Amino acid sequence: MSNLRNRLLIIAALIIASIYALYPRTVTISERDRASGKFVKREVTRVPLKEGLDLRGGMHLALEVDESRGVIANKADAIQRALKVVRNRIDQFGVSEPVIQTVGTDRIIVELPGVTDEAEAERLVVSTAFLEFKITDKTNALDKVLPRLDQIISQKGKTLAMGVPGATPSKDAAAKIDPLGNLLAKSDTTKRAKGDTGKADTTSLFGQNNGPFSKLIQPGQTPGEYYVGRSDIATMERYLAMPEIQAALPPGKSVLWGSDETDQPPNAPRGIYVTDARAIIDGQYLIDAKPQTDPMEGNIVTFTLSNEGGRKFQRETSKHLRDYMAIVLDGRVMGRPPIIQGAISTRGQITMSGKPLSEAQELALVLRAGALPVPLHTVEVRKVGSTLGEDSKTDGMYAGALGVFLVVGIMLVYYRFSGLLAVSALVLYVLFTLAALAGFDAVLTLPGLAGFVLSIGIAVDANVLIFERIREELAHGKTVRAAIDEGFQHAMSAIVDSNVTTVLSALVLYWVGTGPVRGFAVTLIAGILASMISSIFVVRTFFLLWLSRTRGAQTLSI
Repeated sequence: MSNLRNRLLIIAALIIASIYALYPRTVTISERDRASGKFVKREVTRVPLKEGLDLRGGMHLALEVDESRGVIANKADAIQRALKVVRNRIDQFGVSEPVIQTVGTDRIIVELPGVTDEAEAERLVVSTAFLEFKITDKTNALDKVLPRLDQIISQKGKTLAMGVPGATPSKDAAAKIDPLGNLLAKSDTTKRAKGDTGKADTTSLFGQNNGPFSKLIQPGQTPGEYYVGRSDIATMERYLAMPEIQAALPPGKSVLWGSDETDQPPNAPRGIYVTDARAIIDGQYLIDAKPQTDPMEGNIVTFTLSNEGGRKFQRETSKHLRDYMAIVLDGRVMGRPPIIQGAISTRGQITMSGKPLSEAQELALVLRAGALPVPLHTVEVRKVGSTLGEDSKTDGMYAGALGVFLVVGIMLVYYRFSGLLAVSALVLYVLFTLAALAGFDAVLTLPGLAGFVLSIGIAVDANVLIFERIREELAHGKTVRAAIDEGFQHAMSAIVDSNVTTVLSALVLYWVGTGPVRGFAVTLIAGILASMISSIFVVRTFFLLWLSRTRGAQTLSI
């Protein structure tokens, strides 16, 4: 009796633990409001069994390492570090129950249940967000190499013009830029350059040199600042992409485009900046970033550096007082470079130059999550609608209910009273399996439902082996108690062998599979573990309880 009492206590403890694991909890989460773009805190009821992409709907992204800018030496290590950054970004984005995992050595799979904004999700995940602070050039280094740049383009000009449509400089190439950054008409430019003489003038601000490169840019108001007319941006980009031009640029300097400011008129020129190639500090020291709205400067992102970064930033900025510092994000200068009035320590800000608050919030989120160690590009984007998810869930439930009904019916008809005990244990099996999935923090997918139904068959399969051995022992004339003991004992090896091989197969699926396949594997493994408990331990306990109530029955309905 003590053995039976201990078994019943263990089963009761498992039932209580399973109910606790499956009990919904109220938690406080921080998520992004779609209307305002702000992060808000609210209380939600968290259901332990989470629905996957195919049941709830959402976005599926497949990302790979982008080697167009250069070969990545250790791709496997880089993709693992990129995985951590992507996971941090998604967590801060407020997506509930995402699936983020690697496939092979060069692909990351991201599944975002409930997310329908394809562009926003892709931009958030793929953006590199590499932050640098660089001093703008004050030596006029670009001016000194302009003749050489013009010569290179002139020599290749005919080929370039013939091979690339639209390579001819635009009519506005010689237009000047006033201090407000607006293009002036050619007549106004002529008046400022030579006085009001009424004569045409095609001379650039770089003297008499009116070559194909120098005529496209005009100097700005601050050191290292230049402007390119809106219609000449594509041509200038092609020039800068030429290997010969890259080789002829000033050594130790970088030529960077400014961010495309949204508050400028459509025909406004775009800034281009010459900076030191070496950054005085980069974003690896950044520990926090927050979006704010400043009455004077509009939307900004304030950032905080670590103590080590603050010391380095203070040391470097103290060497460049009165110099201009470009804030560079992903190779683009954010806004006009500010002048360094004093040494800067751990705090600073990035001006968004007229961009909306939502972009400031997104930039702050990406900066907090960190920069990707390698560039990624999207190779597959798939949207799963919520209607499809609901249909899949309904079909999965119907299929599961039909499978359970058939299993229960066959067990009751064929094994009678013993089948009833197995079906009773099957109810606990379902409870234990769902609790195990909740404990694994698993995401329930449509293949996962299939794995769950399959594991129901595996659960009763163990009882089929046991019951058949009991029938054999009864046929040999043994008592009911002895037949039950012998049946469980002799069927154990076959049950363990079959379940171990199935678990090994499921582990392989989990190791090499993606989201849905992993969901199937996790559900199958959890079901097998629960079936071992229900079909062996629980059913035998029911038999012992029945024997104790009937005081050693002489017959068994099996």
